[in-house]
Amino acid sequence: MTNKILVFVGMPGSGKSEAVLYLSKIGIPHVRFGQLTDDTLRERGLPQTVENEKVVREEMRQKFGMAAYATLAKPKIEALLAGHTTIAIDGLYSWEEYLLLKKDFPALILIHIFSEPKVRYERLSKRAIRPVPLADCYLRDVAEIENLNKGGPIAIADFVIDNSEENRGQLHREIDTLLKSITT
Repeated sequence: MTNKILVFVGMPGSGKSEAVLYLSKIGIPHVRFGQLTDDTLRERGLPQTVENEKVVREEMRQKFGMAAYATLAKPKIEALLAGHTTIAIDGLYSWEEYLLLKKDFPALILIHIFSEPKVRYERLSKRAIRPVPLADCYLRDVAEIENLNKGGPIAIADFVIDNSEENRGQLHREIDTLLKSITT
């Protein structure tokens, strides 16, 4: 059986992490690219804030190139694939990350979790961890598109799941339907 890598892409607050959390609850392990940012912040003794995360993400890409997170996470991806037929990735941003992973793992499946901006911004402003002030949400979108090459993977996603409703059960059902369609 061919290994499958389910890669969740989307704008901030769309529900990528919620989708991957659901998959982990049903036994599909994952790699979270943002863990590299969290680890770097911890090593530097910096608080986990939106501003600090942005600085680290952009520094990592300046230092290691636009495929930085995929390159640094590749050993963990390979280790998970050694023991599982399906894994998930949360947090692929750049076109370069996509190209690197697609070359090394042809079974990669891009899944765009879509939510309308007004819904995402409301979620971001109210989340418990790393809330984003409502006035800054649009600016974050622009920064991720312009500085992190985020648009490409979203534009060519193999599947789109609309997560504009505030209904986790609906998101989970959409994921279940998708899983059935790609495993049959």
